[in-house]
Amino acid sequence: MKSPAAVLPFLSIALTACLEHPIAQVELCKLENPDVPIRLDVGGDVDILFVIDNSGSMAEEQARLARNFEAFARRLDEMGAHYRIGVTTTDSGNPRCDAAMTTPEGGDLVLRSCLDRLDEGAFKFNDIDAAFACTDVCGLSSADLAIVPTSTDLDPERRARPWIESIDGITNLPPDVAVADAFACFGPQGIDGCGHEQPLESMYLALKKALSPKEGHYGFMREDALLSVVLVTDEADCSFEPAFKDIFMTDKTFWEDLGSPAPTSAACWNAGVACSGPGPVYAGCEPENFSIDGEPGAADGEAVLRPISRYVDLLSEIRADKQRINPSREVLVSLIAGVPPGYEDGAAEIPYAEAEPGSEQDLNFGIAPGCVNNSDGSGSTAVPPVRERAVAEAFAGDQRNLYSICQDDYTSALEGIARQIEKAIAPVCGSTMVADRDLETEELEADCKVQQIVDGQASNVPACEPVGADEWAVPAGSSVCAVILTDPSGLTPSKRDDMTTVDDPETGFTVPCANRETNVEFKLLREGPRVRGATYTATCLSEAAEACR
Repeated sequence: MKSPAAVLPFLSIALTACLEHPIAQVELCKLENPDVPIRLDVGGDVDILFVIDNSGSMAEEQARLARNFEAFARRLDEMGAHYRIGVTTTDSGNPRCDAAMTTPEGGDLVLRSCLDRLDEGAFKFNDIDAAFACTDVCGLSSADLAIVPTSTDLDPERRARPWIESIDGITNLPPDVAVADAFACFGPQGIDGCGHEQPLESMYLALKKALSPKEGHYGFMREDALLSVVLVTDEADCSFEPAFKDIFMTDKTFWEDLGSPAPTSAACWNAGVACSGPGPVYAGCEPENFSIDGEPGAADGEAVLRPISRYVDLLSEIRADKQRINPSREVLVSLIAGVPPGYEDGAAEIPYAEAEPGSEQDLNFGIAPGCVNNSDGSGSTAVPPVRERAVAEAFAGDQRNLYSICQDDYTSALEGIARQIEKAIAPVCGSTMVADRDLETEELEADCKVQQIVDGQASNVPACEPVGADEWAVPAGSSVCAVILTDPSGLTPSKRDDMTTVDDPETGFTVPCANRETNVEFKLLREGPRVRGATYTATCLSEAAEACR
């Protein structure tokens, strides 16, 4: 934003240059050509990996995720994101899980309708038949969801990829199949997976495979795209080190019940978490490296569960590679897990407490629940996600990116994750300092025109309408509108015109667009999905061009 005091000297200098140096005037105006369009629908690339728990207790949660996914897809469309969505499970094997029975995905992306897996027993566990987790939300078979072949940045050959994709409003789904309807069938993963869940290792394997030319989902991650990982689980992470697999077989160091013929999930908690304080209510619980003999403080290479550094380091490497190309690119990790409702807003904290000794909760999990779902009558519980939480928080900034799996409705959780993605998408900046149409006001009134182009035909995009003190709305009769943000540091009372800021440890904040020597930032708001094949541009009169007119 430019105040009159700041703009007038600039204009005076520019006018003097134009009057005294006509050749320089012509060259200056050529350089500051106001007719060069700025693409507004760039920077919204995001690759999203869902790691979904497919153990025996996850039927209701999978159905809930599928049922509420429309809120997530809608927000992605409204922010104009160009996205890919991949799904894998928490099953990456365990010595106690017969691989022939659980068929662990090991990080492979799964893109097959749950209806086609009903007869294979995917939704059966012991005496539980959870077909409803699929049939209540899905009405399309794999044949109905035949993926349209596409190319990738790394593979020019058009193939049917194992992910959902929406680029410029065009999906790789059959015509008239919405992304939310497709996810409702692709998302439910069944309940026949290994009960010693490995959400972190499954994430790791999925991302590593996306980088390997030998793997089926090579190229899923675009090097210039934001990466968002969403872990959905109700238990403790059990990503174990294969060299110490005996902790699940003959070595009972971490078992809750030494007389049991097999370890429960409590072994996973005991082998990877240490709590502070005497109990029964702990001051907190954190990941811990335990050695094979049960001693804490083991080196990463001697820990029975894979160290947290394995996962943080990989994600950090991915982020660093992206930021070499685009410094604004981020990696996000979010959880829908065993935290109480309201945790993301600071309205509740994660409880860490001993389970009643000898109780079913104690024998099965080794810790009291992080949350309980009483509202749906199931009384289902979820374990506090200590190891997963540590990884998520390493990429959270000042946000709380953990949401409760014990809620009846995941709409708010999914919308919260989408908001984090939107916040992390790089702002679209102007290409020069834009002229002010009214120097009598403090606010910059940018001289810009925004257009939508479909099949080569351009139409003007209306300005968004102010609502209340600090918000915008799409005008009636329109599906999209444009906002031009001009206030870099809160000079005006309203937040409505504030340019995007990001944290900076030295100054407290930075304004990415202002750092690029421009005084405007653009934002599009939508109601409903983006127009298929549409692109958006802005053209602005620059200060230099205004001075030379």
